[in-house]
Amino acid sequence: MRPTITEDVITLRGPLLAGMSDDEFFEFCQQHPELRIERSAQHEILIMSPTGSRSGKRNFRLNFQLGKWWEQNRELGEAFDSNTGFTLPDTSVLSPDASWVSAPKWNALTTEQQDKFAPVCPEFVVELKSASDSTKTLQAKMLDWLRNGAQLAWLIVPETETAYLYRPGQPEPEVVQGFENELSGEAVLPGFRLRLAELR
Repeated sequence: MRPTITEDVITLRGPLLAGMSDDEFFEFCQQHPELRIERSAQHEILIMSPTGSRSGKRNFRLNFQLGKWWEQNRELGEAFDSNTGFTLPDTSVLSPDASWVSAPKWNALTTEQQDKFAPVCPEFVVELKSASDSTKTLQAKMLDWLRNGAQLAWLIVPETETAYLYRPGQPEPEVVQGFENELSGEAVLPGFRLRLAELR
């Protein structure tokens, strides 16, 4: 394995990792619950430290708002927090800070699939930038979400109070400046409004 360290991410790559099965990767992650671990489409393993307390506070408030919407619309699908990994069509395993999967997609999975890194791309994902994250890296990640099937993807950058809204078929994201604004779940999450001021 050849480790590479950039920002606060350790990237592991090599033939042993490239040959790691989905089940083996899942077990590897279970053995290291203190770490945030993702897998790229090239089967590189990305290891990130836990977020700082301020980022954790923001992430809780983000998921709390999504959760309140879900309570009123639970028949539409399932909402997930930042500890959830999804196996995407390109074989990467990513964990957004908040996400939602429609009921037809979720219910089509077996219980075993739901118990591991479910082989499904959420229709809605949010990435919340922490102080140690690179905006450029996260912007590339948002395009990965779209390529794998996400219908609405938000990148939220608290330090500049900027939100980038990604949709399929749009060459550039819509930019919303200022946390006095609210973001709409549009047709993907009908009636959902995210109050960005709560993430300050």
